[in-house]
Amino acid sequence: MLKDKCIKAKQAQAALSSASGQVRNNALELMAGALKREAEYILSENERDIEAARHKGLSESLIDRLMLTKERVDGICASLMKVYALPDPLGKGSVWTRPNGLTIQKVQVPLGLLAIIYESRPNVTCDAAALCIKSGNAVVLRGGSEAIKSNIALANVLRGAIEKVGLSADCIQIVEDTSRETATELMKMNDYIDLLIPRGGKSLIQAVVKNSTVPVIATGAGNCHIYIDESADMKMALNIIENAKTSRPSVCNAAESLLINRSIAKTLLPLIKEHLPKVELRGCSEALAILPGITAATDEDFYTEYNDYILSVKVVGDVREAVAHINEHNTKHSDAIITQNTAAAEYFMINVDAAAVYVNASTRFTDGEEFGFGAEIGISTQKIHARGPMGLDELTTVKYKVIGNGQIR
Repeated sequence: MLKDKCIKAKQAQAALSSASGQVRNNALELMAGALKREAEYILSENERDIEAARHKGLSESLIDRLMLTKERVDGICASLMKVYALPDPLGKGSVWTRPNGLTIQKVQVPLGLLAIIYESRPNVTCDAAALCIKSGNAVVLRGGSEAIKSNIALANVLRGAIEKVGLSADCIQIVEDTSRETATELMKMNDYIDLLIPRGGKSLIQAVVKNSTVPVIATGAGNCHIYIDESADMKMALNIIENAKTSRPSVCNAAESLLINRSIAKTLLPLIKEHLPKVELRGCSEALAILPGITAATDEDFYTEYNDYILSVKVVGDVREAVAHINEHNTKHSDAIITQNTAAAEYFMINVDAAAVYVNASTRFTDGEEFGFGAEIGISTQKIHARGPMGLDELTTVKYKVIGNGQIR
């Protein structure tokens, strides 16, 4: 069954890759329109997933990742239209002529067939499908069991829409079987799948990286840090940490760890605790001395992506100590410094090893739409072949077209 889906998707991708940019854009427009028209059906299926999640005792932060609302469906449609408005990534490139007369053209072409293994968030179904169609790639989508009804509903709507422009519905495949065995089987489909992208928690990503024989781009795990320097504007610091931790704690760009300069810790930590009443602070020994009522942090806390209203706290001496701690504990996703010191900001940006580094801004901006990509297929935390939010260009590779008039070597 899974093999058949991959074969059909691979066959459909051949026609998709040669479709004009206008046809691919028309497909996106119809996809967005179909999602709006079918919102009631989509939300009813999502509600069935929500009820099942609550019955299983999932946390409210995880249920928030799973939940669709009319506003979120509208947001998905808006994202699709932002992808629609972006330049066609295919065919871009450069051309040059060699001394022997050969003309060489380097152009962007689709990767081929992508597979996405993801958890919880049904918007991934739409973002991935839209980016793949626009970039000429077919896609096999394997979501988690907690969102299966939502994902099937969304995929059905999207598949029906692309058929109306003459593309095969098989360009978008949804895997209904959410068993671990099916995920493992997908990781071994080297004959059909060109790239596998896992989106989810640390354990999912590690399992895919460890077991896949298909090339993988690791994405998503976000142990994001914010360091508050001694020169920081305190009001700014409070606003940024509140946004980064509490605006949506279940997502990968939420802050998980706070570092604070020793010279301002006694003043600022009580204000942070007061400013974040819903957040459990887990502190180092110095933080505990300042805030005796908080939980003592273990070493494991500083490596943990909580996806919840929990924040590890460490007091450090300066920006160098902060950077050393971050590079040891982070997941190479997003880290921020709050400072008015230009030298400290520059040191932080140069030396922190992460896909995105911020000065005086929330880590919550690490997102394809916020970066101007319309949507994202994932946030790569590795360095090859893509890093950070992955948009259209990251779903292409290159082809060299070489034109001669009889040259031999």
